[in-house]
Amino acid sequence: MARLKFDDNSLVPLLCGEHDKHLAHMEKALGVSIVPRGNFLSLSGSADAVASARSGLQALYDRLTRGLPVDIQEVEAVLRLGASGGSAKGGVDEDLVIRTRKRHISPRSKNQADYLRALRDGGLVFALGPAGTGKTYLAVAAAVSRLMKGEIDRVVLSRPAVEAGEQLGFLPGDLREKVDPYLRPLYDALHDMMPGNQVAKCMADGAIEVAPLAFMRGRTLSNAFVILDEAQNTTSVQMKMFLTRLGENASMVVTGDLSQVDLPHGIRSGLRDATEILAGEEGISIVHFDDGDVMRHPLVTQIVRAYDMFEKKTEAGREYMKTPSSNRPSSPPSPKRKGKGKKS
Repeated sequence: MARLKFDDNSLVPLLCGEHDKHLAHMEKALGVSIVPRGNFLSLSGSADAVASARSGLQALYDRLTRGLPVDIQEVEAVLRLGASGGSAKGGVDEDLVIRTRKRHISPRSKNQADYLRALRDGGLVFALGPAGTGKTYLAVAAAVSRLMKGEIDRVVLSRPAVEAGEQLGFLPGDLREKVDPYLRPLYDALHDMMPGNQVAKCMADGAIEVAPLAFMRGRTLSNAFVILDEAQNTTSVQMKMFLTRLGENASMVVTGDLSQVDLPHGIRSGLRDATEILAGEEGISIVHFDDGDVMRHPLVTQIVRAYDMFEKKTEAGREYMKTPSSNRPSSPPSPKRKGKGKKS
């Protein structure tokens, strides 16, 4: 049993959420009972669960006192960070919070915190993992923040324009109409960080550039924050070309999901080659996300896990069939379901 007191009565309703939905979510996740009375919260349950709930609620309250919003995703974040060994403040360092004109963004998992530290330290960062883990979103947020602070002169956002070969000539319209559909996720992230008129101004004066990968050849990108998204769909030649664009006072982020390679059969992903070749090199960070970092609809996590299990089962079946019949076990091995441990 524990009792928490909060000094600012006006923040308690925001902490509890509409109809106490934040408290209900925490109760279900931790197996505790949380009863609000004025500016007090009474917690009961096992000692470990109460301790986790107490630190999570304190972290959320501290966030509110700093003028940052609290929603159900933030509740999920403190639970996730607490489960991974976070501190009493939810494991979030103040210097990891990214502030842009429209949003304040903080890590919602241990791997996201590791990623933001790598982005803060600069150099070359690879971010690998499934959809919805914040790889691109956080990179764009960090880039916009540094641009607004005047630490860099420009932000360059790039993607392979067509998943398998960049055959732009077969698409209708002028060049912008050809490439815009492939770059739309980057535009969406920009508009989440900045007012629309400011995005338009920055793009007009060249402070923000969004371009297909093919347009990077022959350039040197200095005083810039450069992001290559969907990098699993680059060839090794394209990846080497892109990485060697890095100039003075520049940071580069390369994001991708190696489970969604759309290159023609038999062509290795440049992202896979780059992370294998450059692993362990000084100044280069490689951050791995997994299904536990997915921040979209809960079904997305289930979808990612189901596909992962299917692929592992299929691979196990292939290996079973390759084994000589005299040495085969009675049935193909069943892969163990992935746990919640994270890799970074």
